[in-house]
Amino acid sequence: MKKILQLGAIALATALTGCAATGPKFTEQQATTPKLAADQGRVYFYRVNSFVGAAVRPDIKLDGAAVGESTPGGYFYVDTAAGSHEAQTSTEVSNKLTFVLDKGETKYVRTSVSMGLMAGHVKPELVGQEEALKELPELSYTGKAAAK
Repeated sequence: MKKILQLGAIALATALTGCAATGPKFTEQQATTPKLAADQGRVYFYRVNSFVGAAVRPDIKLDGAAVGESTPGGYFYVDTAAGSHEAQTSTEVSNKLTFVLDKGETKYVRTSVSMGLMAGHVKPELVGQEEALKELPELSYTGKAAAK
C-alpha cells in the first residue's frame, strides 16, 4: 500500500510539473523584447508557479479578445492603445479587472487561483512594478507580443 501511495504521489507531481510554463525566463527574454511604440502602453500578464490549481489554465481576454493563457509559472505581454481596458478570466465564473493605461506606461496583471465549486477561479489583479519585477524573473515566456 505504501508503494502505491508513493507511485501515486510521483505520478501526480510529474503531471503537475507538465502544467508549468516552459520557455525562456523573463531575464533572458527581456533582451529581445521590442521597444514600446510611443502611442501605446504595455501590459504584462503573469502567474506565479503553484500547485494550487496547476491544471487550471483559462484564456486571458483583454477588451474581449483572447490574448494568452493563465499558465502557472508563465508570463506574456500585450502592447495596446492607451485608454481604458478590461482584463477577464473565466472558469465557472468570470473575473474582471478594469484599468487605465497611458501612452508609454507599463502595467502588471498577476493572475491567481482560488478554490471554486467545480473548478478553480482565476482572478486578475493589478500589481505594482516593484512587486511584479520581484516575481517575473523566475517565470517563463508563454506567448508573442500582440499589438492592438
